[in-house]
Amino acid sequence: MTVHLPLWSRFEPVDLNEHELALQRQVREFLERELPRGSFTPGLGMNGAADPGFSTRLAERGWLGMALPRRYGGGDRSVVERFVVVEELLRWGAPVGHHWIADRQSGPVINRFGTEEQKVRFLPAICRGEIAFSIGMSEPDSGSDLASVRTRARRVDGGWLVNGTKVWTTGAHRNDWFIVLCRTGEDQERHRGLSQLIVDLRGDGVRVRGIPFLDGSADFNEVVLTDVFVPDDLVLGEVGDGWAQSTSELAYERGGPERWLSTYIVVEQFLRERQARESVALSEAEAQLLGEAVARWWSLRHLSLAVARRLDAGQDAAVEAALVKEMGTRFEQDVLAALERLIDLEPSPQSASLFERLLVTSVLTAPSYTLRGGTTEILRSVVTKGLTP
Repeated sequence: MTVHLPLWSRFEPVDLNEHELALQRQVREFLERELPRGSFTPGLGMNGAADPGFSTRLAERGWLGMALPRRYGGGDRSVVERFVVVEELLRWGAPVGHHWIADRQSGPVINRFGTEEQKVRFLPAICRGEIAFSIGMSEPDSGSDLASVRTRARRVDGGWLVNGTKVWTTGAHRNDWFIVLCRTGEDQERHRGLSQLIVDLRGDGVRVRGIPFLDGSADFNEVVLTDVFVPDDLVLGEVGDGWAQSTSELAYERGGPERWLSTYIVVEQFLRERQARESVALSEAEAQLLGEAVARWWSLRHLSLAVARRLDAGQDAAVEAALVKEMGTRFEQDVLAALERLIDLEPSPQSASLFERLLVTSVLTAPSYTLRGGTTEILRSVVTKGLTP
């Protein structure tokens, strides 16, 4: 008989050990030296700017590809150690955009499912911060139904011809590759007949069009694939196993600190500028906002850290990661809404106040928080199924 433990029992109480705390101090010292406050415009969590030079400096410290095998340029380090580094980078608003997707999920997915040739080709370059990846899952008119993808790859001599459209493809206008989920079979069962291909974003037949925010900036993209040839040696994993592989890839997206740190720096900057401007104590409303935010941040951090510990122990954490993502991204929006209720301000993107500029950016991007990596409804479904005997 299978015993189904209550979900909360899977989140063991955790904290950082002395080795991990020492690593945390190293990252903080590095950031204070390399990116002193006031010398750059901080990003909102994983939406930080793309700076290949900064990514290279991280790679030189061994802070890219940390959990990948050493023989491919990685660090053979733990998931928790990577958690420590990522938490500090996001808390600081560091420009992580160039390496983010490759380091977080493309590298681990290639390491898990790729051929030896693919690992040798891509993983060392990812660990050096030399190449950047995007995600090729979502499609127009599909909503959150990933199994409804219509992008199709047709078998030809030596490879596949791919036709279709992907949307919400972050960074496709500047990145090098993306892993595309597409149909390679005719199976009537929607979760079968799917495969993953590694596609050159700069190749023939690939057209990238920006999807602008209200301010005209565009980090999301639509990618149209027209008779794009992908050789057999760029099929990732087994043909027909794309559904299982892509859902495995989503697990890399959902449980990390990027799911609850996007609006952290907005609140931090609000308090920093308020303190510089006023010497009086926090008002009751401000103290309540800060207290509630810190309490929820700390709880989410411990849940997220528990997911990392489970992964290091070789345990499955897909359901736990989905729960962290659902709670974390709702919190990111909640804390922003609470901050907007607290202040009487029409923020301007041209303001001299960094807080105002960050607030403008967060208002524009916050609606995407509960969409990217799986909608709230999908995540609740994942958690519910994981709890059902």
